[in-house]
Amino acid sequence: MSAVYINSAACISVQDTLNENFFQNLQPENSVQIVKAIEPNYKEFIPPAASRRMSKTVKMSTVSSQYALKEAEIEKPDAIIVGTGMGCSQDSEKFLKNVLENNEEFLTPTYFIQSTHNTVAGQIALGLQCHAYNFTYVNTSSSLEFSFLDAKFQINDGEAENVLVGSTDEQTDRTMELYKLNSTIKKEEDFPVNYINSKTDGVVWGEGASFFILGKDKTENSYAQLKDIQLSNKLDLKETQQFIEGFLSKNNLKNDEIDAVILGFSGDKRSDAYYTKAMDLFSNSSLLYYKHLSGEFNTASGFSTFIACHILKDQEIPEVMMINDLKKKEIKNILLYNHLGGNDHSLVLLEKA
Repeated sequence: MSAVYINSAACISVQDTLNENFFQNLQPENSVQIVKAIEPNYKEFIPPAASRRMSKTVKMSTVSSQYALKEAEIEKPDAIIVGTGMGCSQDSEKFLKNVLENNEEFLTPTYFIQSTHNTVAGQIALGLQCHAYNFTYVNTSSSLEFSFLDAKFQINDGEAENVLVGSTDEQTDRTMELYKLNSTIKKEEDFPVNYINSKTDGVVWGEGASFFILGKDKTENSYAQLKDIQLSNKLDLKETQQFIEGFLSKNNLKNDEIDAVILGFSGDKRSDAYYTKAMDLFSNSSLLYYKHLSGEFNTASGFSTFIACHILKDQEIPEVMMINDLKKKEIKNILLYNHLGGNDHSLVLLEKA
């Protein structure tokens, strides 16, 4: 397969990631159940009349995609691919609420039309007047990784040269209530959260949108080369190291050739055991974590990919992300490992461009 490069990266998250100096201002959060994204002034990017009809995830995605396209100096991509776990759940909840309150009568179709998962990719295409390949992946915590794989195939097969790839998920009041009831979200008495050595179940829930331009050609502004991706829906804890070592072997890499490993520690005692197993393989690598900065959500790996791109480009690791104190002189290879609640495991290998 030919090389595929990440030529731009943009992110709206719990951190002020649209700010150029966000690296120096990362603030961990370990004392609340739910953390909300820092949103821009949408009036600067979206006409107010259109903005009023958009859910939060559509607005976040529209702005972050605009940032990604502008940075890569591309007006229209050859394909738009979006990964999302929950989709436009705000509009889904509004529609269902109207069904109940109006006894299934006199319903306006707007919320229903805008509640589908592919609304985000469609709205971006409409805004760009882009009639190219348009696809949405809904694969819980692997949604972005499946999107990356598709984009990689599109480029390698000669179907596209520049692909807009994104991930997005939003919070909704009712879903957050349910997550508290079934203990997906950590109980109040379990705060503050110890993300690395947690003794309790549950997570801090976040949200955000991350968009990237994947290109066939390396540019002056390229962040990284997307080397490889591997996915596994189910994985026994004892298979974790074999899963990772097989992936590295496939890419002709030894463990100590991985300069930094970004792990998805979420503070959930049960599922974080996979990351603890993974750490044992990398005694000569910088070990990093990130969900104390982003919160846990279906496409939180978009935040880690965005951070990894900046680490490779700037050759700098934020202290607030470090698990150990090992730093290499040059950061060439970064491995990202993520899952959600012990399911849908993904490995992404990035190399310095």
